[in-house]
Amino acid sequence: MYLSIFDMFKIGIGPSSSHTMGPMIAAARFLDLMRASPFEFASVGAVLYGSLAFTGKGHATDRAVILGLAGMMPDTYDADLADAAMVEMLRSKTVTPAELPPLSFDPQADVVFNYDAPLDGHANGMEMIARDEQGDVILRETYYSIGGGFVLTADELANQDDAPDGPPIPFPFKSAAQMLEMAAKSGLSIAAMKRKNELSHMGPNALDDGIARIWQVMNDCIDRGLMTDGILPGGLMVKRRAKGIHAALVNEQGLNLTAPHTINDWMSTYAMAVNEENAAGGQVVTAPTNGAAGVVPATLRYWLDHVPTATPAKIPDFLLTAAAIGGLVKFNASISGAEAGCQAEVGSASAMAAAGLCAVMGGTPEQVENAAEIALEHHLGMTCDPVRGLVQVPCIERNGLGAIKAVSAASLALRGDGTHLVPLDAAIETMRQTGADMASKYKETSLGGLAVNVPNC
Repeated sequence: MYLSIFDMFKIGIGPSSSHTMGPMIAAARFLDLMRASPFEFASVGAVLYGSLAFTGKGHATDRAVILGLAGMMPDTYDADLADAAMVEMLRSKTVTPAELPPLSFDPQADVVFNYDAPLDGHANGMEMIARDEQGDVILRETYYSIGGGFVLTADELANQDDAPDGPPIPFPFKSAAQMLEMAAKSGLSIAAMKRKNELSHMGPNALDDGIARIWQVMNDCIDRGLMTDGILPGGLMVKRRAKGIHAALVNEQGLNLTAPHTINDWMSTYAMAVNEENAAGGQVVTAPTNGAAGVVPATLRYWLDHVPTATPAKIPDFLLTAAAIGGLVKFNASISGAEAGCQAEVGSASAMAAAGLCAVMGGTPEQVENAAEIALEHHLGMTCDPVRGLVQVPCIERNGLGAIKAVSAASLALRGDGTHLVPLDAAIETMRQTGADMASKYKETSLGGLAVNVPNC
C-alpha cells in the first residue's frame, strides 16, 4: 500500500494518535456506515479492548469516541466546540449526528472498557454498535487503530495486502535496499524520488502547500509549548518545563558560560515543547505518531535555528526524506507502541529525523540510509510503559533524547561514506521481531515497567 507524506504526517490532536485520533476517526467512520444503512437506529455505543481499554482513560480514548460520534475529526478539532458538545451530551444523554436521527447515548455508560482480552487483529481494537428501539444490536463493526492515526476495519486489516494502491508510482520501493538501488539508477535523491511519487497522486501546488502546512503546524506547536507553563492534566502533577528551560537558554546566549553540550538542551526543549502540548490535548502532527511527535520537528527546528548553512527552502526535502523512511518502517514493521513498544514510535521518529537531517546537510542516499539505521538501531528494545497511561512520563523527555540521537546519527553518517555493517532493512526487521517477542505488559498497557514502579500520584 502506498503511503503518502500526508499519511505519515497527519494534523491532529493529543495526547495519542492511536488512542485518541484513531478512535475518533473510527467513531466518525461508523456514523458513515450508519448513514449508508437502511435500518432505523435508536442508540449507539462502543466497546474498547486491549491497550485502548488499559490506557484509554489516560489517553482520553472515551472522550475521543464521544466526540467522534458528535461528528468531530482530529484535523478540524476545535477545543471550545468539543467542550460544549461534551457538556450537552452529558446533560441530554443524546447524540445528534448530521443526517441521522437523535440517538440515545450516555457518555458515561455507553463507552465500555473491556479488560478481559484484546481482539485478535491488533492490541488497539474497538467495536462500535448501533441498536434499534428494542435495544437489539442491528449494526456492528470492529475497528483497529494501528498507530499514527491509521484506522482499519477487521476486514480491511485482514485484507490490507490486497488493497489497491491507486495510481502507479515511478519509484515503488518497499525496502531500503530497493530505495538505494532506485536512487543509484535514477541519480535522484530520496527526497526527489519521494516527491515524484507524491506528484503521481496530486498536483505540485497541493503537495507544496500541504508540506508547508505540516511544517507550520509543527513549528507553531513548538512555539506554543515554549510559551506555556503550568501543570499537565491527568493527575500526575507533571510540570511543563520547556518554557523555563528555553528562557534560561536564551538568557545564557552570548555569555560564554555554557558548555558545548548545552546544544542538546536546545534540541530537548524543542521536542519537550511539542510533547507537553500533546499531553495537554493540543494540536500536533503525527510524526509518525503523537507519542513521538516532538522528535522530527525538534530536529528540523534545531537545524534551522542552530546550523549556519540551514535554509527554509530545504524543509520539503527534510520532510519528504523523513516520510520515505517512516513509510519503510510502517510497511515492514510497525509504528505502533501497542504493537511493538516505544522502539516503534520514538525509534521510528528518530530514524526519520536522522534521515531528514542527513539529507538537508548534503548526505548521499547511502549516508541517509545509514543515518536512519544508526538512530533506529539504538532504540531497539525500548518499551512503551507510560505511567498511569498518560503520554507524559517517560514520553516527553524520551522525545528530547530521540532528537539528540537523531542529530548524532546524522552526524556520524555524514562522517562516513555510507558503507556500514547493519543495513536499515535489518534494523527494521529486528525491530519487528523484538516487538513480536515483547511481553504485552511493556506495550502501552501500563501493566509493566515504569508504569508499575513509579507512584501514580
